[in-house]
Amino acid sequence: MTTETRLEPTPGQTIGPFFAFGLNYPKMHEVAFPHSPGAIVLGGTVYDGSGAPIPDAIVEIWGADSDGTVSRERGARRRDDHSFTGFGRAATTDDGHYEFWTRNPGVVDGKAPFFAVVVFARGLPNKLHTRIYLPEDEALLAADPLLADLSAGERATLVATRTPDGYLRHDIRLQGEKETVFLAF
Repeated sequence: MTTETRLEPTPGQTIGPFFAFGLNYPKMHEVAFPHSPGAIVLGGTVYDGSGAPIPDAIVEIWGADSDGTVSRERGARRRDDHSFTGFGRAATTDDGHYEFWTRNPGVVDGKAPFFAVVVFARGLPNKLHTRIYLPEDEALLAADPLLADLSAGERATLVATRTPDGYLRHDIRLQGEKETVFLAF
């Protein structure tokens, strides 16, 4: 006697706990050693299209050191508690918050300083690329080719705000009102 079993298809998953095996490593959010000279916190919240925080996103950043030096050394995932690595990865908390210890990126080739950012989140068939610019140098921001092609509202989605303690805050909105500008590669 055979019984036909019908299995319902399960939804696809683009990000989830299974990524922890290959993505997590000690101090992955410490691009610079916390509280070392020049170290700052870059943090914010990742929101979905309805404005709800995303509790299971992953944010990666790459950036130059304060003097504009881009780290090209191998082993950027190895944290030795004194070297600036240029790369970091942070998972969002239950309230969608991400946070990095890093440094303000310096000017590279005369261009406005920024962090290159990649966002992984549920429901995304592929990762999203964007940038986070420092807010201070208006002349460099105005001369940036990417920012020059955007409206004032779009530009605002790419420029961080400086907190009173000198840190950076930048929220990432995947859709909806004030959606972050994402780049196609």
